[in-house]
Amino acid sequence: MSSRTPMNCPICKTPANWEGNHWRPFCSERCQLIDLGAWASEEYRVPGQSLLVTPSELDDPEDLS
Repeated sequence: MSSRTPMNCPICKTPANWEGNHWRPFCSERCQLIDLGAWASEEYRVPGQSLLVTPSELDDPEDLS
């Protein structure tokens, strides 16, 4: 038997096996795709400064620091 403790799927919270699970840490392909969609639609965000560059910043590279 595995020494790992059981985990819950981060999307639906049902118990999910780690070993032998193609979709880990999710319980299924469905939950994996829901999570991917959330990232793609920017529901999840990593905190920090915006990395978007404005057209005025492109004129003067010194402003990018």
